[in-house]
Amino acid sequence: MISKNTICLWYDGTALDAAQFYAKTFPDSAIGAVFRAPGDYPSGKEGDVLTVEFTVLGIPCLGLNGGPAFKHTEAFSFQVMTDDQAETDRLWDAIVGNDGQESACGWCRDKWGLSWQITPRALTDGMADPDRVVAKRVFEAMMQMTKIDIAAIETARRG
Repeated sequence: MISKNTICLWYDGTALDAAQFYAKTFPDSAIGAVFRAPGDYPSGKEGDVLTVEFTVLGIPCLGLNGGPAFKHTEAFSFQVMTDDQAETDRLWDAIVGNDGQESACGWCRDKWGLSWQITPRALTDGMADPDRVVAKRVFEAMMQMTKIDIAAIETARRG
């Protein structure tokens, strides 16, 4: 079944590279159709990749090689829930280690400028704790982190 809603992500000629990285890094991710220009056009040549259909964690996306006019911002990000520190580390390290950039509170940016929130379930569970004192401790611990450290989150939760 074809989705009625697809996230379109703008790239400057690197949509296929990005899609290949996402497909090898994230589970339930794959590359679909790659559409190439049928002829030369003002900013490209016949055969250049125009769009790439792909999924990231089951979410349908379209990579559009639209040129340098627009850049990704933190106003859009993928939030990836992780189950343990090993998964958190693997995804974080894959993004940051592939010319990405660390940010704060579990956020990082890939080399194409797309933002990712690598978010352990332990963090969201701790911040949703019905005891607001516990939730505040977890929040304060998170505010000191770049990549989320689950052991430190659990320590904060226990007090």
